[in-house]
Amino acid sequence: MSVRPVLRPLLGLVTLGRGRARRQERRRTVPERRRAAARGLLQMRVVTARSPIPVTTTDHRVPVAGGEILVRSYRPLASRGPGPAHLFLHGGSYWLSDVAAYDPICSWYAAEADCQVLSVDYRLAPEHPFPTGAEDAYAALLWVAAHAPDLEVDLDRLSVGGISAGGGLAAALTLMVRDRGGPASCFLILEIPALDATLSQPSVADYGHGYLLDRESMVEGYGFYLPDPALAAHPYASPLLAEDLTGLPPTYVLTAECDPLRDEGEAYARRLVDAGVQVQTYRAEGHVHGSVYATRVLPSARRAVAATTAALRTALHP
Repeated sequence: MSVRPVLRPLLGLVTLGRGRARRQERRRTVPERRRAAARGLLQMRVVTARSPIPVTTTDHRVPVAGGEILVRSYRPLASRGPGPAHLFLHGGSYWLSDVAAYDPICSWYAAEADCQVLSVDYRLAPEHPFPTGAEDAYAALLWVAAHAPDLEVDLDRLSVGGISAGGGLAAALTLMVRDRGGPASCFLILEIPALDATLSQPSVADYGHGYLLDRESMVEGYGFYLPDPALAAHPYASPLLAEDLTGLPPTYVLTAECDPLRDEGEAYARRLVDAGVQVQTYRAEGHVHGSVYATRVLPSARRAVAATTAALRTALHP
């Protein structure tokens, strides 16, 4: 199946404007480029549907090595007492975005999966290169475990997950937990995840130009996050390349058919199965990177998000 017809005009506009934008970006600083990119990322807030179930948000300041980060809690208004929680890591190629851009999807998961979502505003590259993002995720998990009674979190029903680069961080987090004996999670959700910093999977070549996320952007993002190219082989930077995937939690992997990251997500799922891990997969046919969240306008996106939500709800409410 090729790209869904409704997405083709968008891809044409993005491809046309990208060359002009890159010429301008060469004259901008990273903070200036983040502000410009934020306007595009806000489209997620426009095209992602919100649940009618009311959700409350609370911001927490969490200490990490060398500073502090924000963790935003989303919780169904009617929830009472200790309950399940999902630690969420946003996307953005390791150097862009923040929790605010992913507010609609976090609110949706909180409401529709009936859980508290804890979204981590990890520090960004290039100011904070690898392994800062992964270590911030681990610090946030330790903080949740230490403050579970105050947060009203049932640690036996704590899952982790993320989107795109955040999916890579979530996969790295489960490896870190296993390797360090940290607080275990009951479930892992990887949504269109970035799992191979070497960019060696076939879909990178097949869909690396003209399909929204392109190879040049990926090279730039990993260049910011991994200033030493040798780090690309580190399992916490490229979980797909980890030698041992045993002892990891049951996992759900969402991929998009026309996404350069598709093959690494599906290869990781196969490796998890080989390692004895229970795995569910969902491929959004005809979708490009990120289009599965356009749930206001695309029925196929609604089906993809509904499948992810159902997997999360089932894992947290066994």
